Amino acid sequence: MFEVAELGHKVSKEEYNALVPELRTQLLEVQEQLKETNFPVLVLISGVDGAGKGATLTLLNEWLDPRYVTSYAFGIPSDEEAERPEYWRFWRALPKRGEMGLYISPWYSRPIAQRVRGEIDDNALDTALRRINTFEQELIDDGALIIKFWLHLSNDGQEKVIKKMSKDPQTKWRVSQLDKEHLEGYDRFRGIAERVLRTTSTGAAPWIIVEGLDTRYRSLTVGQHILDRLKAHLSKADEDTSPHRHFRPIISTSLARDVSILDSLDLGLVVEREEYKRLLKELQGRLSVLSRLAYENKVSSILLFEGWDAGGKGGLIRRMIPAIDPRHYRIIPIAAPTDEERAHHYLWRFWRHIPRAGFTTFYDRTWYGRVLVERVEGFATEVEWMRAYAEITDFEEQLTEHGVVLVKFWAHISKEEQLARFKAREETPFKHYKITDEDWRNREKWDLYVQAVSDMVERTSTEYAPWTLIEGNDKKYARIKALSTYIDRLEAALKAKGVKVNKALKGL
Repeated sequence: MFEVAELGHKVSKEEYNALVPELRTQLLEVQEQLKETNFPVLVLISGVDGAGKGATLTLLNEWLDPRYVTSYAFGIPSDEEAERPEYWRFWRALPKRGEMGLYISPWYSRPIAQRVRGEIDDNALDTALRRINTFEQELIDDGALIIKFWLHLSNDGQEKVIKKMSKDPQTKWRVSQLDKEHLEGYDRFRGIAERVLRTTSTGAAPWIIVEGLDTRYRSLTVGQHILDRLKAHLSKADEDTSPHRHFRPIISTSLARDVSILDSLDLGLVVEREEYKRLLKELQGRLSVLSRLAYENKVSSILLFEGWDAGGKGGLIRRMIPAIDPRHYRIIPIAAPTDEERAHHYLWRFWRHIPRAGFTTFYDRTWYGRVLVERVEGFATEVEWMRAYAEITDFEEQLTEHGVVLVKFWAHISKEEQLARFKAREETPFKHYKITDEDWRNREKWDLYVQAVSDMVERTSTEYAPWTLIEGNDKKYARIKALSTYIDRLEAALKAKGVKVNKALKGL
């Protein structure tokens, strides 16, 4: 599934000088066309030490218009990166639609290095490679063009390059002890690399293996292949007349359902006023202690709030934040995406806000908009929102694997209760801003939203990130249930890390 460029080929200086001007001109021309398209381009440069990864990156920056190209070289994760899921730094580095990203040592380097050092076995390596395939496929499904180069050197070729670099005062600094160790372990590295290439070379994103010994041949091969792939992708984009998004509402099948998962909730549950005051004070006290322990022990939380308009999401958040140090949390209200956000994969804007270890993030509306409002209103095609279920569960799995406490709430109220709250907002001066024409329009599509919510819960309530459905007709009951749920989840996570929670809570 991967292509091997002609190995051992050399290009004379005269031939190189004759070919480069036309190649550069054509690259700039297709790059100009790229600016007007709806897809980004990712060029990955990996391979053997000494095969010219850095030189290739430098050359591409010379040949291309630098205003629309961003280069990334991923080394050892910084403290800020290490405190978040591994792919956080990769998602933040994605290019906009119409632009290009050049990557050295991208998401492949770490699993390869770990396997070479014996830190992981083949099963763990294969798990990491499956995640890579999933990540790349999500980008490809969203329209991205991914071009992957593996720069190859034989054992003798690598040894020659390293010796040459070691003797040159201008390049000696680039040869590290690690490079020499890799040279000694060449055969082991090659076997692991071949496994990686076989597993991750897909039809949509094949590896191109390029001989790296001859600089001029390597440069022409990489440049020409980028040109050919860009031309082909641009041509395909022109032929595809189907819109990526449409505004055709979905056809409801919910009428055939007698009962939805939301119908099973008892909306008559209430908490009396005095009991509510007592429980609220008690629970906020527990959360205050637990949130401080979480910060000290670097346990971060992400709380998602979805629900009906006027369902009480804001009230749930406001009963939690008094118990948390304001320096240690953020509230992210999600509205329609900005131009910058629309220029990326829809998950990009959510990855950007992943909290550092020990911090808490509240999302008022979330990535589930893709399978709720975007589905119902026709802002996403059926293919896009159907694909999103798997994309979302993979995203959430990465969060929880990293140790994030992920709590998902759906605030449910009856249609009659929503109407009463809408009218109350219209009649209360300081609540006028909370009711809009869009709220009334959404209410007309209640049955479509019931269907979408039921599908969402069924497809994305997982063992590691279950949904908590909140019976919200009584606001006091809803707030107590939400607080209790988060406290239980946070307490369990702290105990799993060996934190002496009971001792800290003693006396409350």
